[in-house]
Amino acid sequence: MEELIRIDRLTKVYERGEVLAVNDISFTVKRGEFLVLIGLSGSGKSTLLRCINRLIEPTAGQIVFDGIDVTKASARQLRQLRRRMAMIFQQFNLVKRSSVLTNVLSGRLGYVNPGASAIHKFPKEDLESAFANLERVGIPEQAYKRADELSGGQQQRVGIARALMQRPDLLMADEPVSALDPATAHSVMQYLEQMNQEDGVTVIASLHFLSLARRYGTRILALKDGEIVFEGLPAEIDAAKFKEIYGEEAEEVEVR
Repeated sequence: MEELIRIDRLTKVYERGEVLAVNDISFTVKRGEFLVLIGLSGSGKSTLLRCINRLIEPTAGQIVFDGIDVTKASARQLRQLRRRMAMIFQQFNLVKRSSVLTNVLSGRLGYVNPGASAIHKFPKEDLESAFANLERVGIPEQAYKRADELSGGQQQRVGIARALMQRPDLLMADEPVSALDPATAHSVMQYLEQMNQEDGVTVIASLHFLSLARRYGTRILALKDGEIVFEGLPAEIDAAKFKEIYGEEAEEVEVR
């Protein structure tokens, strides 16, 4: 498969050099992969994801996306790159008082006139696409409800529909199911898998539970203290490696 992302010696230091969140890591992501990041809380997963689209500025290193150096991109170039990089968050990041439909349409903000978007005026084709994407994630009847009236699982589906509106090349999901019950978590993960397999979207998802990582990932990258401690196929994580990654918490994250 063709390379979509190359990360070379990426480092992120917080708090005047006192906290090393990501430590000199390098890896590549092939186009069409479903890469899962695993590791304990604080291992660097969220920081790594946010460095890729520069929601967090790297301290050092290089990130290349589809041949473009993200770390050197101008503000204008970065806006264009972010159109192609959708993101789904652990806490959904919806505008709670706005309707579900408005939240989904916000996935097109990078493409429409800012003045028109400020008054929620979108092209007809975008409205049709928004309804189609709500249908795709199984909640078309929720379109005119306020986002805060929905359950957690439904809100995360809104986040997926919003991501679909970007028609991205890359989808990054930061602990997208950690706040959900097991059945709902699998339902949400299946929509991400669908985007990957049917739409050809490259997915990078950070997950806490190894069972989910093994079920949905085509490759796993494990972080510990900001460093890569495993990179390979899901089936290649044996008991010893698993305990090395999670230590005393291994039993808590093995099954969900």
